[in-house]
Amino acid sequence: MKLFVTLGITHILTGIDHLMFVAGLLLFTRDFRTFLKAITCFTLAHSITLSLSALNFIHVPEPPVEAGIALSILFLCYELTRPNNKEQPTLSRRFPWIISFSFGLLHGLGFASALKEAGLQQTSIPLALACFNVGVEIGQLIFLSILLTLLKICSKIAFFQKSIFRQVPLYIMGIMASFWFIQRVYIVFH
Repeated sequence: MKLFVTLGITHILTGIDHLMFVAGLLLFTRDFRTFLKAITCFTLAHSITLSLSALNFIHVPEPPVEAGIALSILFLCYELTRPNNKEQPTLSRRFPWIISFSFGLLHGLGFASALKEAGLQQTSIPLALACFNVGVEIGQLIFLSILLTLLKICSKIAFFQKSIFRQVPLYIMGIMASFWFIQRVYIVFH
């Protein structure tokens, strides 16, 4: 079962689209308490759909799921580039955990594809599923630790305090997510 933990860690750390969503979620929430609620909802949601898909209760074809994951990143990038109107916040600004839960359901279906590719034996699905999910969470924690450390270092360097350095990563993420979305939609229809 160590194999499935390792597979989960590897999948999340090499899944740039999933990492971008988590990074976007961190930037979107702005304070640790809100982020903790949002990431918990994301984890709960992707665990639900990962389990339902791995246990064959639901089946959604991989290409539309992957296109939806790219769209989730685009949505976060769009929201992050919009001004934050504190008098009339958007629904996603008021309730970021709803957004993270909704998109977490989609990301869980993406995780399920990776788990199924590993080749599950019917007798070991529950244990493999639990181990894979633990691996995903460990990988997510590793990534968040690195990202938070980098953000802390950058916050102490005046050069990185310029607004352009806060916007450039969002536009890079948005461009990559746009490319993935177009590419993945093309796959859906061909």
